[in-house]
Amino acid sequence: MPTLNRITVFPVKSLDGHRLDSVTVGARGALELDREYALVDADGEYVNGKATAQVHRLQSSFDPATHELTVGRHDDERHSFRLRDETERAACGEWLTDFFGEPVTVERDDAGGYPDDEALHGPTVISTGTVRAVADWFDLPPENVRRRFRANIEIGRTEPFWEDRLFADQGEVVAFSVGECRFHGVNPCQRCVVPTRDPDTGEEMADFRERFVERREATLPEWTPSDRFDHPYRLMLNTVVPEDARATELAVGDEVTVEGVRSATY
Repeated sequence: MPTLNRITVFPVKSLDGHRLDSVTVGARGALELDREYALVDADGEYVNGKATAQVHRLQSSFDPATHELTVGRHDDERHSFRLRDETERAACGEWLTDFFGEPVTVERDDAGGYPDDEALHGPTVISTGTVRAVADWFDLPPENVRRRFRANIEIGRTEPFWEDRLFADQGEVVAFSVGECRFHGVNPCQRCVVPTRDPDTGEEMADFRERFVERREATLPEWTPSDRFDHPYRLMLNTVVPEDARATELAVGDEVTVEGVRSATY
């Protein structure tokens, strides 16, 4: 039986992830701490990897006990800010404004964060086999692939694209459980420019998307096709956690049980 192998949250949207041994699903269905903070420009738009490759030139770490963010340029001095404190959060925004060369503030939403998919707040899911397969396609270390695709939950299954079993057609979801927490798998995640870039430098890999699409089509498992898989530049699973399953804890080692296709009710 597959088990939960890794948990990663991204406390500040677009910055580095933080691994956990266990985590609670929050009130809106996202993992607690995940994207609780976001970088925002003067127009109220996210300052993220989709908007600027400069994000990749930042290196950060996060202390979940104190909400202290330590951030800096690669191979340069680090600066620490306690983001729960409004004054410190403003100071962090000032440092980031200097780094990006435009006004940046650090916003907080501790009720549900700033999910990448605003309709589907649940954690994203990938399998270890998928990470290793994509790493082989591009001759990259698996950890580099993890940082490019930024999944919350990694299932320790060896076969590539196992997570494609967890979505069905339009109007349907696949119900599955991780430990005591129930999920609805909705659709395969449509990818953007971010995975094409080196997570440390922001340098774009030539022909990444074309090579990805070619290999994805060539290795497509028999269980993947559905009308939700409308093009091959998709990887990872978007989910919803039903309301009555929230406030549940997930832990590394939890067993994953697939229950089957249901009508979509989210």
